[in-house]
Amino acid sequence: MGVLDIVPAGVLTGDHVRKLFNYAKENKFAIPAINVTSSSTANAVLEAARDIKAPIIIQVSQGGSAYFAGKGLANDKQQASIAGAKAAALHVRTVAKDYGVPVVLHSDHCAHKLLPWFDGMLAADEEYYKAHQEPLFSSHMLDLSEESKEENIKTCVEYFKKMAPLGIWLEMEIGITGGEEDGVDNSGVDNAALYTQPEDVYDVHTALSQISPNFSIAAAFGNVHGVYKPGNVKLQPELLGKHQNYTSQKLGGNPEQPLYLVFHGGSGSTKEEINTAVENGVVKMNVDTDTQFAYLAGIRDFVLKKKDYLHTQVGNPDGADKPNKKFYDPRVWVREGEKTLTERVKEACADLGNINRL
Repeated sequence: MGVLDIVPAGVLTGDHVRKLFNYAKENKFAIPAINVTSSSTANAVLEAARDIKAPIIIQVSQGGSAYFAGKGLANDKQQASIAGAKAAALHVRTVAKDYGVPVVLHSDHCAHKLLPWFDGMLAADEEYYKAHQEPLFSSHMLDLSEESKEENIKTCVEYFKKMAPLGIWLEMEIGITGGEEDGVDNSGVDNAALYTQPEDVYDVHTALSQISPNFSIAAAFGNVHGVYKPGNVKLQPELLGKHQNYTSQKLGGNPEQPLYLVFHGGSGSTKEEINTAVENGVVKMNVDTDTQFAYLAGIRDFVLKKKDYLHTQVGNPDGADKPNKKFYDPRVWVREGEKTLTERVKEACADLGNINRL
C-alpha cells in the first residue's frame, strides 16, 4: 500500500494531511518542506517529487511570499506577502494534480510581528473554504518561540480554534531555532533556548489536542538556520525520543509516538542526524539554504560556460552575425537552475527515505 492508496494527488487538506503524516511515521520516513519563491522553483520541486514518486511539502516564507508577488510592491502592511502567498498557493493548486503527487501547501515561520501576514492568509483560507469547502492552504506555522511559553501556547490555541474548523493543520514552535532567516535573527540567543524540554512539549500537546489532532510541534534540539562548518552546530535529535516517551507515558503509553515532530534548520545536517530524527517521529524537515544554492548552481554554471554567447544579442564565437537568443532566453538559463534544484530536492527526499512512496 502506498500514499496514493490513502490520500489523493494534489493539495491535501484536513484529515488527509494527518493520514499522510501517520503513514510517514508508521513507515519511518519524513517529507522535506522546500521553500519556494516563484512558479519556477515551485515547478522544480513538483518535478522532483513526480520523478521519484514521492509526496512533497511546498512552503512559502513571509519574505518569499513578498518576492512571489513582486519586489516592486509595497509591504508596509504585509500586503505583498499576503498577495504573494495567495498567488503561490493558487499556482501550486493549479498544477499539482498534473504532477500526480500529494502536496502539503504550507506557510513557514510567522513571528508575532508578522501576524498581519498570517491573518491575511487565514482570511484567504476562509474565502476559499466558502467556495470549495476546503482551505486554500494545507497548513500554517506560528513561530512564537520568542514569547513566553504561556503566551506562545495561548496565541496558538486562539488561532487553532479558527483553523481547525476549516481543516487547516497547525505547526508551532517551542524553543528557538538559531541563526538568521527571512529577517528574523536568533544568532545571539542563549544556547539553552535551543533545546526544548519534554514538559514544555507536553504542555503544548495538552492544549492543542483538546481542539484537534491536526498539529505538529517544532521542538528545538540545537537547530540553526543556514549551513555551518561541521561541529559548529550541536544537534541532539535523540532528545526528540525523550519528548515522545514523556508525552506517551502521560497518555498511558499508547501510542508510543504520539507527537508529529518537525525538524527545522535541516540544511547541512548529517545523514545520521536526519535518521535519528526520523526514527523519533519527525515527519517534516525544512530545507531552504541548500536548495537556494542548488538553484543558483545551474544558472551560474550555464552563464560561466556560455559567457561568450551572452555579451550581445548578435555575435558569438560561431560568427559575428550569429544570434544568441537561444542562450539568453530566460526559458533556457532559468531551466538550468530548475534542473539542479530538482536534483537537490531528490537528494533531500532520499535522505529522509521519501522515495517510491506513492
